[in-house]
Amino acid sequence: MANSQAVDSVPNARNKARFSTFNSGNTFRAVSIHAMLIGYSLIAMFPIVLTVVNSFKKQGDIFGKPYSIPLGSMFSTIGYETVFKRAEALLYLRNSVVVTGGALLITLFFGSMAAFALGVYKFRGNRLIGLYMALGIMIPIRLGTVSIVRLSTSLGLTGTLQGLIFIYIAQNLPITIFILTQFVTEVPIELLDAARIDGASEYRIYRMIVPLIRQAMFSVAVFTMIPIWNDLWFPLIMASTDETRTITLGVQSFTGEFGNNWPALLAALTLAMLPVLLIYVIFSRQMIRGLMAGAVKQ
Repeated sequence: MANSQAVDSVPNARNKARFSTFNSGNTFRAVSIHAMLIGYSLIAMFPIVLTVVNSFKKQGDIFGKPYSIPLGSMFSTIGYETVFKRAEALLYLRNSVVVTGGALLITLFFGSMAAFALGVYKFRGNRLIGLYMALGIMIPIRLGTVSIVRLSTSLGLTGTLQGLIFIYIAQNLPITIFILTQFVTEVPIELLDAARIDGASEYRIYRMIVPLIRQAMFSVAVFTMIPIWNDLWFPLIMASTDETRTITLGVQSFTGEFGNNWPALLAALTLAMLPVLLIYVIFSRQMIRGLMAGAVKQ
């Protein structure tokens, strides 16, 4: 009896040893991954925090004590006062909101409609059109800057916000159509057939599909919004007047030939970052859900 209990205890001891080794290995891996993620987050956040902190300092303190927290006599809002005294700064911010918001709404609307057509309808040339759209992802739009300027000049769009909106729509439509098409194809065809049997029009079916792919639309919106907001190339070429400058281009107005107004420059950069950060924080959960949904798609 004692011998049988001793024999039975040997596999149990082995299983416990294996289980403890497995748990320790998983714990080490989890700690390593979290340490890497935390380190990367600190590196990514450091320039942002440094910009915000130094925007509340005077010119001398920015260079004398760049890493100090602005407390007591070091705290100053002279940079923000300089920015808000200039009416152009608020105009630049408004222009960025108009351009980014307009481009995003139109891109998502037409992109979702094109994705609906390519994902639901099976017709000759379907794959060819999808491949043509994918080529727009591979070819940078800046390669066609000269042709874009000529076309915009002939259409009278140079120096207007509408011209910038059309450029950003053309820039982001390919990736929007490509991503949303993959999600539309995952919608059960039986659901669409049932809607058709009930007498729903194709436009009604499209409106029914949009909520089903909203997570993907949130992800596309966040990823396309940041390049539009931060773009300097096309505003510099197409909208360099005071009435049409975006906030990214308007920040340059605080730089001079013989010196820079660093408090105002950092304050303007902080104000330019705030809308993007707020939108990212608000829609980060939807964006992550969209990415996870795309990661587990078969």
